[in-house]
Amino acid sequence: MIRSALMNVMTAAALKAGRGLKRDFGEVENLQVSLKGPGDFVSAADRKSEKILFEELSKARPGYSFLMEESGAVEGSDPSHTWHIDPLDGTTNFLHGLPIFAISIGLEREGQMVAGLIYNPATDDMFIAEKGQGAYLNNRRLRVSARRDMSEALIGCGVPHLGRASDHPRFKAELSAVISKVTNVRRLGAAALDLAYVAAARYDAYWERGLKTWDAAAGIVLVREAGGYISTIEGGNDMLHSGSICAGNEAIHKQLLELLAKVPA
Repeated sequence: MIRSALMNVMTAAALKAGRGLKRDFGEVENLQVSLKGPGDFVSAADRKSEKILFEELSKARPGYSFLMEESGAVEGSDPSHTWHIDPLDGTTNFLHGLPIFAISIGLEREGQMVAGLIYNPATDDMFIAEKGQGAYLNNRRLRVSARRDMSEALIGCGVPHLGRASDHPRFKAELSAVISKVTNVRRLGAAALDLAYVAAARYDAYWERGLKTWDAAAGIVLVREAGGYISTIEGGNDMLHSGSICAGNEAIHKQLLELLAKVPA
């Protein structure tokens, strides 16, 4: 388990925000919900969680900048450090009573992701990683899966929501290509947990387009520290800002990239 001061700060903030999410999840039908866009909801619980995370992390690390799903960018006096925060990844699951959602906190230092935390308050699964320190689920060290054959692989993916209907044809083509080669495909509806599941060997690989920095930041560190490979779907290194992710163990990541490259754009 990682006992650094930085990870203690991140863990404390996530647990505090998670207590509120757990309470609200128990009363999901009473939540005040506003419509942010087609198929993309934001809840009062989401905003409360983000406020707690911002306050706790600002207090512990004054001056750090923030990129947050609901509040956007907040420039701090220390431009070399940026928190990437999703206060409730999997909002639609949350609002439908599905216990598949998470708080995601990633720390970027001088352009490199150096720490990540993904916490599901409904299950108390806490995935953490710090550069050079390994990746853990609660107290258990994580390693990506050892499978090398696509025909034995379970692959995670993201499905474009209604507001991104123009992306549906490409996704359908990619899904058709992948599902013809693998054991099966899963869609959780929470990108942070998808990446955490790759790190924990629950998935052999995962791909998705249309992501934001806060969706992927923490998971990038987790996958790498668990011995995995992560890139854009085109094979590049700018996962934070390109919006596309492909992650897995060395063998399946390579094969999935090759498969997706053959799908017409």
